Amino acid sequence: DEVVENKNSKTATHTNRSLRFSRGQSWIVPKIDLEMLWCPPGSFLQGSPKDEDGRLNNETQHKVTLTHGFFLGKYEVTQQQFALIMGNDPSSNSGLLNPVEQVSWEESMAFCKKLSSQKSFLKGLPKDWVYTLPTEAEWEYACRAGSKTLYSFGNSISTRNANYKASGISKTLKVGKYPPNSWGLYDMHGNVAEWVLDGQRDYPKGQKV
Repeated sequence: DEVVENKNSKTATHTNRSLRFSRGQSWIVPKIDLEMLWCPPGSFLQGSPKDEDGRLNNETQHKVTLTHGFFLGKYEVTQQQFALIMGNDPSSNSGLLNPVEQVSWEESMAFCKKLSSQKSFLKGLPKDWVYTLPTEAEWEYACRAGSKTLYSFGNSISTRNANYKASGISKTLKVGKYPPNSWGLYDMHGNVAEWVLDGQRDYPKGQKV
């Protein structure tokens, strides 16, 4: 979202450079209580070093500079929030406060489009803002939250950090159950897969802005 999210959508970016927000500043989407946090402009190394465990061949490390800040969902979009906007909940693991899942990229974008098309969900925001998915670069920038390690919390992961295969739970859990990263964003590792706007692809070797 370029103001917005859906961890199956997570983002909100803005194009009005005259506006200023501080890192971690909160924005709550009216009526559905979807909380988003401000991620400031900045630079980071996208991709991974050649010796990183589990690295894929297309993860060429390169510098990325984001010239605009954006709001990203503090939590994954819940089943309750998705159903309020879309009128249905396709999830296989039921729970109003669990993340919505079994949602396609097209359905995630439709969720964002519906939010953007109704003035009540944009009240208080500049008129040129919209809800959409974050780009892959925006998502990784927010996930890393300034860190340079394998995970935002260090170079190793355990069942104390996230809900993933080794947890043995085999289903999604209520959003926000595990500790957030240093920017206050929850479940950036584990619980459910998340869509991005532009999809995964080979990274360039040079700097990107």
